[in-house]
Amino acid sequence: MNVNKPLTLLGGISPAEFMNTYWQRKPLLVRQAIPEFTALLSRPELFDLAGQPEVESRLVVGDNDGQRAWDMQRGPFKRRAIPKLTERDWTLLVQGVDLHDDRVAALMQQFRFVPDARLDDVMISYATDGGGVGPHFDSYDVFLLQAHGQRRWRIGRQKDLSLVPDMPLKILANFKPEQEWVLNPGDMLYLPPRYAHDGVAVGECMTYSVGFRTPQMGDLARELLIRVSEEAEESVGCELYKDADQAAVTKPAAIPEGLVDFAKSALQRAVNDPLALPRALGEFLTEPKANVWFEAGTPPDVLKNVHLDRRSRMMYDDHHIFLNGESWRAAGKDATLMRKLADERGLNEASLAGASADALSLLNDWCDDGWLHANAHNAPR
Repeated sequence: MNVNKPLTLLGGISPAEFMNTYWQRKPLLVRQAIPEFTALLSRPELFDLAGQPEVESRLVVGDNDGQRAWDMQRGPFKRRAIPKLTERDWTLLVQGVDLHDDRVAALMQQFRFVPDARLDDVMISYATDGGGVGPHFDSYDVFLLQAHGQRRWRIGRQKDLSLVPDMPLKILANFKPEQEWVLNPGDMLYLPPRYAHDGVAVGECMTYSVGFRTPQMGDLARELLIRVSEEAEESVGCELYKDADQAAVTKPAAIPEGLVDFAKSALQRAVNDPLALPRALGEFLTEPKANVWFEAGTPPDVLKNVHLDRRSRMMYDDHHIFLNGESWRAAGKDATLMRKLADERGLNEASLAGASADALSLLNDWCDDGWLHANAHNAPR
């Protein structure tokens, strides 16, 4: 992607300008970000997804008209559990639709001017007239693309983040909107984290939310320490604690300072490997979600072209290739090839022509795992 080329998706500005001016800073409304855009999934298709146990879904009934209390239920939902289309004020939220539909996965690829490490998923919201989830704020960036019907958005820089007590949803108690728009199909609104917003359906509508991962420091530290610890015995060694100079004690329950120092040294050695933390981070960032699994494939005799499965997460750093929570050391031409696969999510016959035997063997293994698909019609040209 040429990040300096203006995009209709971003209202005629380039990805470079968007990231420099708007990303994590201020909202952006784009009229006809995708001209003549129509919903990629029909209403029955979305309802069918909400009925599958491996798909995360929620049903929210709100009180935007002040006539009913808020209620939220988690799926899966049988069709008869979903309210009638003639009823007002309800919303069906289906998470991670890109994991289940190639069309939605392709839509998400348009937002790869943001690093894959931050790109999360696409949620589809279906609502009847008056439906919404109440005024709230998110801790992550989001693009709100209108797919069907109309939705009225009110947004504001909210300083008072207090919530309505005893609610199944995090609804702002004192929402003060500053701007308001009605979005039509193809219109899109970008919101940075913690920007308060309230979207209410004007008639039947569908909205696609492209969301981004925002790691929390404590959670990230825990994940990385766990992963580093799994390799600690090999990287740190099996040196035993020694305390030949330990004197007799009168307070036996006190932890010896020498043992504290020994523990500090052990941890320091575990993270001293300059590749340990980057490797752990790459494996964490590419770990498939809990509801994702892959069906085993059959590698062809000859690889002519390949493309990543829509559920595969592939990234790289200067020393590693990461795919679906695993890592490989990579250098030279093979590393260049694998980075091309990660960036373009596919390789054509010309790119594969220079692959080494080891690289081809690895690609075949990934085909066997179902992470990669070979010789398909939709491979890159």
